[in-house]
Amino acid sequence: MSVSVWRGDAVGSFQPFDVKVEDNQTVLDVVAWIQQYADPTLSYRYACRVGMCGSCAMMVNGTPRWTCRTHVKKVLVDGHIEIAPLRNLPVIKDLATDMDPFFDKWVAAEGVHHPTLTRNDPIEAIDPAEAARVESAAGIECINCSVCYAACDTVANNPDFLGPAALQRAWTVYNDSKNADKQTILDAVSGAGGCHNCHSQGSCAVHCPNDLNPMNAIAGLKRETARNFFKRRS
Repeated sequence: MSVSVWRGDAVGSFQPFDVKVEDNQTVLDVVAWIQQYADPTLSYRYACRVGMCGSCAMMVNGTPRWTCRTHVKKVLVDGHIEIAPLRNLPVIKDLATDMDPFFDKWVAAEGVHHPTLTRNDPIEAIDPAEAARVESAAGIECINCSVCYAACDTVANNPDFLGPAALQRAWTVYNDSKNADKQTILDAVSGAGGCHNCHSQGSCAVHCPNDLNPMNAIAGLKRETARNFFKRRS
């Protein structure tokens, strides 16, 4: 097969490689083969290789994917594959992107725990069937792979937009009964670049490898920030 791999930084170009097709071969296997046998200067990021960490996410034929879970035979088009770094993030080199903007927005959305108790207090029992706990648990499996961030056209056109993952995390923490500061979260996600910038196109839900739906979380934040706005004005 013919494999086009992005080389350089944001102003780089694609470099072609010829790679033998193997049984049960993933796109990450292809990238690793190129780095080991064709060009040792190729830079990319991976860790677990079994779909647990999300660090191997790249653009495959223009679609963000976990390359360790993407089998070649499912994405091979006329004997060709195109592999590029994740969209909407600065390129460090080749297939490796700078994740700082992604995590900076995660923090900016106040997706951090604001505790109600101290370590000296007894552990509070939470009913897993409680409505807020169920809502919170819906996004708990996000591993911050940034596939949804790369898929988001709003991020592409508005660099200030916090993005699906950060807003989903904010909604997860907001619904956690052990979180003590809901107002701080609402203030963080209602400003410039916040939840109301989302156009509800749904690319985040379509491409999430863990089948999460950040769009639902963003809709929840929109409702709560609207309620909060009118409550403050009354």
